[in-house]
Order: sequence, then structure tokens, then C-alpha cells
Amino acid sequence: MTTDRLELRVFELERDYEAVRDLWARSGPGVRLSRLSDSREEIAKKLARDPDLFLVAESDGHIVGTVLGGWDGRRGIVYHLAVDNAYRRQGIGLALMGELEARLAAKGCRKYYLLVAPDNLPARSFYQRFGFEEMPFLIMGKEIE
Repeated sequence: MTTDRLELRVFELERDYEAVRDLWARSGPGVRLSRLSDSREEIAKKLARDPDLFLVAESDGHIVGTVLGGWDGRRGIVYHLAVDNAYRRQGIGLALMGELEARLAAKGCRKYYLLVAPDNLPARSFYQRFGFEEMPFLIMGKEIE
């Protein structure tokens, strides 16, 4: 499938949440959804902090890609990058990452991170082409309920 008209814009909770959540769910094992942190309520909290770092790519009125980024005042992070399977390999992921990086840089960000599953070779290759380097860290996490 080709994109006749691609528009990058800021995510809008009421307008976009269901479509973006569905895209994340269909994106394969690379996007690991959390019942808690990816809920509408938690995304609303995220938007209160830096709404300009949650972007969607739209083609002909349909969301075909999205990236959710964050900025804590020192470092940036990419939480989810997803492109609809039918629209992959058309530069949408690169466009989303490029726009996110530009927005992070405008905030003063000098370094940002993302997490990739070790066995997700296509994602690792994509991010390496974008300039990311692998870092030998063990990631630990804990959900607070």
C-alpha cells in the first residue's frame, strides 16, 4: 500500500486513542502493551506532561503510524513506535522518529533511549540505521498498583 498523503500531527486522546491502541496491539511483539501504563487514563497523564511528543502519521484520514516519546528534562525516551504492517518500508517510521528527535532537540535533549527486545532483529536494524547504538544494560522494572 502506498501513502498518497501523509500527515504527521500531535496525538489527540479522544480522537485517536482507540485507533492507536488497536495499531499497537496489531504491531507484533515489538510493542509490548501494558494493561496499566497504556490505559486511556495513563496516556492522559502522559499528555499532561509533554503532549507534543506523542505523534501520529495519518494517510487519507487513517492512522498508519505512531510514536510516543518522553522528556524528563535531562533525557528523552521512545516508548512505542508502530507502523501499520501494510504501510511499512515507506519511510513512515523514519519520518516519525525524525520529527520526534527534532522535537526532543528543541527542548534541549542531548541523548535519548529506547528499549528493544533482543530477539527483535528488524527493530534493532531499523534503529541502528537511524543512528542508535546498542548499550549493554540489564533493564529492570516494577509496576506499582
